Amino acid sequence: MVGFDAKKERLSKFEYGMAGAMSGVITRALVQPLDVLKIRFQLQVEPISRANQTSKYSSITQAFWKIVKEERWPALWKGHVPAQMLSVVYGTVQFVSFEVITKVAWTQLPPSFTADSKKPILHFVCGGMAGCLATLSCQPFDVIRTRLVAQGQPKVYQSIRDAVRQMWRNEGVFAFYRGLTPALIQIAPHTGLQFGFYTLCVQLWDKAFKQTGVPFVGPFESAACGFVSGICAKTAVYPLDVTKKRLQIIGFEYARKSFGEVRYYKGFFDALKVVGKTEGMRGLYKGLSPSLVKAGASSGLTFCAYEQCCNIMTMLHSRY
Repeated sequence: MVGFDAKKERLSKFEYGMAGAMSGVITRALVQPLDVLKIRFQLQVEPISRANQTSKYSSITQAFWKIVKEERWPALWKGHVPAQMLSVVYGTVQFVSFEVITKVAWTQLPPSFTADSKKPILHFVCGGMAGCLATLSCQPFDVIRTRLVAQGQPKVYQSIRDAVRQMWRNEGVFAFYRGLTPALIQIAPHTGLQFGFYTLCVQLWDKAFKQTGVPFVGPFESAACGFVSGICAKTAVYPLDVTKKRLQIIGFEYARKSFGEVRYYKGFFDALKVVGKTEGMRGLYKGLSPSLVKAGASSGLTFCAYEQCCNIMTMLHSRY
């Protein structure tokens, strides 16, 4: 299972980093189209409803085929290269940080805090810290990815290099960290809940199927537990994710005019207030459906790939 455990064989930080990077690459390649749909929904001011004639996107299937029709199939992987960079960096930093922080907690805290019954809570706290470190390290990739996905036709940015050049020249270094405040406010509870729920689900799974003491978490178990943890965590913090995406396109509104109404926000709390006031509570949950599908699939694939990569490396250690 993820996290430090004195009873299992330990891997090196490099090996944990490799497992985290591999899990990020595999997951991102498979779920990128859902991420594109989610971002398009989050940035649309008009209601996501077939009843509203001014809405560019009204449902998951309608949005999917509209994007394919207007922008061709590759549009579903818009921003994939910076997204892969994001996934590799994020996965590496997140899992290495989590393993290190849980080890420190295990060695420094009293045994009562590291008991199996308290492990989900401990992993919630450690996961939140690991998520913040990972977010700080890769926020520029997330901003670039969001802008590449958000732009329509004609394109404002022709490539990643062009996006970096224009953002640096027109908006300065702070453009690469737009939305950082809501990102950190969102990621701490989100990553914490993800790791906490995952640990709890694995414990419940092991008890239900009498697998207590089994050294490895199987692929189906890790995928199922990761899927549940991803959905629970994403639902809890989703309004913060919408707010973050709205803030990341500040200064980039001209590229969004073909998608419908454009709004301007002064900051995190202003965006949260304006979206809630003008679009209602439903506005804070725009794109929730594809986001939950993506969150569940992404979390399930991430934990499954990470656990199995660690299992393979552990078996290679014992064999050689």
